[in-house]
Amino acid sequence: MIVRREGPADAADIAVVHAEAFARGGGEIPVEVGLVEALRTDDAWLPALSLVATGPDGGVVGHVVCTQAAVGGEPALALGPLGVRPAWQGRGVGQALMHAVLGAADALGEPLVALLGHPGYYPRFGFRPATEYGIVPPAPEWAEAFQVRTLGAYRPEIRGPFAYPAPFAEL
Repeated sequence: MIVRREGPADAADIAVVHAEAFARGGGEIPVEVGLVEALRTDDAWLPALSLVATGPDGGVVGHVVCTQAAVGGEPALALGPLGVRPAWQGRGVGQALMHAVLGAADALGEPLVALLGHPGYYPRFGFRPATEYGIVPPAPEWAEAFQVRTLGAYRPEIRGPFAYPAPFAEL
């Protein structure tokens, strides 16, 4: 498996990854597919933080993206979606994508990454409840699952409400 930046030819394969990874039955296209497409055309899009994992044949088997967000008006990142094709789940693809995107974000001098995810899974990547940092989730009921991973450029004065990029509000 190789993790690399998304290229122009990857968009259709990334849509398939998220369609399969987030399939809910009933044949509906998962919202994550449209979210990635909407983020790509938004000012919050950061090409250096849209990564794919490829299998031995070069096919895209996973995708993760971080986009520009804000905490109390200060720059921050929103992570997600992160998707892995079902045949590749449980094989370290998601873990590799997570480590790669966090490393890339840190190398770019970003202060923190926030996500809404399972509180039992993401602490292995250094995520902690956002409230421990004085960061308020967009919805109060998200408090337990809304988590933050600080990076090298983090400053304790980055506090306040978290704001996702506009396409997230359209979900």
